[in-house]
Amino acid sequence: MGLMFRKRKKIGPLILNFTENGFSSWSFKVGPWSWNSRAKAHRVDLPGPLSWKQDKNKSRA
Repeated sequence: MGLMFRKRKKIGPLILNFTENGFSSWSFKVGPWSWNSRAKAHRVDLPGPLSWKQDKNKSRA
């Protein structure tokens, strides 16, 4: 596996993600909470190196 290019551009709470092929996805981050357009998942940063991510495979009843 070779080197991969990634770049992030922050515009306030909006984060644009780019790869070598161009635009990849966008994220929205407010405080410890964030949402990513590609994963369509919520994430919350916890103290230290921990974080919580929504399990998108579980269906809502």
